Amino acid sequence: MSILKCIVAMFSFGFSFQAFAVPQVGKYFDRAIFVIFENTNYSKAIQQPFLSELANRGAHFTDFRAVTHPSQPNYIALTSGSVNGVSGNGNVNLNVANIADLLDAKGRTWKAYVEDYPGNCYTGSSKSGYARKHNPFISYLSIQKDPARCANIVNADQFEQDAAGGSLPDYAFYVPNSKHSGHDTGVPYADKWYAQKFSPHVNDPVFMENTVLISTFDENGGGGKNQIYTSIVGPNVRPGIVSETANFNSILALIEENWELGNLGKEDVTAPAIPNIWQ
Repeated sequence: MSILKCIVAMFSFGFSFQAFAVPQVGKYFDRAIFVIFENTNYSKAIQQPFLSELANRGAHFTDFRAVTHPSQPNYIALTSGSVNGVSGNGNVNLNVANIADLLDAKGRTWKAYVEDYPGNCYTGSSKSGYARKHNPFISYLSIQKDPARCANIVNADQFEQDAAGGSLPDYAFYVPNSKHSGHDTGVPYADKWYAQKFSPHVNDPVFMENTVLISTFDENGGGGKNQIYTSIVGPNVRPGIVSETANFNSILALIEENWELGNLGKEDVTAPAIPNIWQ
């Protein structure tokens, strides 16, 4: 059969070229990698060598604010557009929409890479250096109760395997353990770990192609306006200081815009927009 006849046959059986189209890439980037640290004032974080290097290489926010205290509500807000009534660090089970729902609905891939995570949809509060309060995805019932979706929460050891195999997801949420996040050790220790772990990736053009690395903290050390360090680094990012106020919902809205995901109808809709930081 000729190519023309094949095409005619495809249309006669209800096929279209759209079914064979390559998935659309993101508006600003094709992959976002989040790495979240703990409980540090902006003024102290920006003094650390690697965090300072990232700030100089990318968009560096000088008035970025966490939502509240303590830790867990900030992780919930970053991934669902609201604290959704969460005010403490105890285990919560939330029947609310979240960024994973939007990504799944548009055929985008995601994983949470969580250090010391026991796996198998573990819902305990802690184990070794793992703390559930820093892993928001396990608290969403639509993920927790669905083994296929829950399988997207993996031990962080999988990150290097996925990177080496070229199979990192579109949205990667990396959660260091309580030592590497600085929670139990302080930000100098966390910065040293971060440099050892991620500087090879940041300096690899192949790894970073159409990728952004978003480095942030869950909250400051307490009090004040809850100002935290946040930077966005990538080949499509124009280096420079961003002085406009922004917050977790601003980043969430950026992710939604990048892949045309729609929104969660919460504070992601009204959040201050991330300004034009793109090359």
